[in-house]
Amino acid sequence: MDHFGTPSGEGPVRGSVEIGLAAPLDESASFADFFARERDRLFGLLVLVTGDRHEAEDLAQDAFVATWERWDRVGTVDNPSGYLHRTAMNAFRKRYRRAQIRRRITGSVAGGTASPEVEASLELDETLRSLTPRQRAALVLTELLGYSASEAASMLGVKASTIGALKHQARTALKRDSEIADD
Repeated sequence: MDHFGTPSGEGPVRGSVEIGLAAPLDESASFADFFARERDRLFGLLVLVTGDRHEAEDLAQDAFVATWERWDRVGTVDNPSGYLHRTAMNAFRKRYRRAQIRRRITGSVAGGTASPEVEASLELDETLRSLTPRQRAALVLTELLGYSASEAASMLGVKASTIGALKHQARTALKRDSEIADD
């Protein structure tokens, strides 16, 4: 098992992911307490956004390291969870952009993995994987985690209107996919 309670041999999402609400943070909380409280929520968010447990683990670890390095300041802010999530989403955005550049330069598609067997518990995961990473991130942040468009925009480094457009594109793609599946 790894730091996030998942078998370390798992690649793409193969099981359901639960995301809970962040617990309020008291001023005397240590980083270890913060980590214990936030790790599953952040990991769940990142699994839904990336569609891959390994990438989610990497991003979560990077975000926690960055937060730990600045804990003397971050631990005293009103919402350290917001800082952690923004750090993770910035890292996701940076990786996504680098992958896009790499694809443009090499002309190849990054090696995707085969879809897991269709199971009822994977329906949400599979549906989200059919979206682009930006659409998926906008939808997960606003619809599943309840962030406002402006909060999601801040995390993704875009305008709030872009979040609205990405959500519209995602819903259109999901509707189109469901119509195709019904045929």
